[in-house]
Amino acid sequence: MGIKQKLAMGIATGALAVSMIGGGTYAYFNDVETSTNTFAAGTLDLSLKPETIIDVKNIKPGDWMNRDFTLKNDGTLDISKVLLKTEYSVTDKNGDNVENFGSHIRVNFMWNHDKSITGPWTGLDNVVYQTTLAELQGMTPDAVANKVFVPYLEEKGGLKAGNSDTLSVQFEFVENDKDQNEFQGDSLELKWTFDAQQTKGEKK
Repeated sequence: MGIKQKLAMGIATGALAVSMIGGGTYAYFNDVETSTNTFAAGTLDLSLKPETIIDVKNIKPGDWMNRDFTLKNDGTLDISKVLLKTEYSVTDKNGDNVENFGSHIRVNFMWNHDKSITGPWTGLDNVVYQTTLAELQGMTPDAVANKVFVPYLEEKGGLKAGNSDTLSVQFEFVENDKDQNEFQGDSLELKWTFDAQQTKGEKK
């Protein structure tokens, strides 16, 4: 074999080796798996029935009014607490009010039937007890709390998804044995907001 043939053979062999090395970089086993994941948020949905808890006319000092209402968790998440926020406005018919009408309307009790066995008159674990509307404006009591929990007899505090609590409330136009003529013809519009709060985060 001449020098030219040997040289040509060497070049061809080298080119073949390079092509095999290059081609070898794509020759490997492979296996692919795909993970499809979802994060779906739950819902907080508190319902109140009836939405108008009280609508009463022609009241006078000494009158009291009992009303019942229900709080229900229609959402998918448990509720840890339901904070009651109080706002009201007074229409002074004669423009002669010296005192706050809200200081003369008292919530004698707000009692959660599902969270207490002591009864509304003890005051031990009432949501509200012997408190005027004026005083309630600065408070945010928990309507579904259980302050004195008795196992096996009562529910713990909070409101689980799908559950409901029945509450009773008694209002009174307090007779203070003084001249209350300034309130004749007046009206008070009460707004109660029930603010449902989620439970703490947890491992899922």
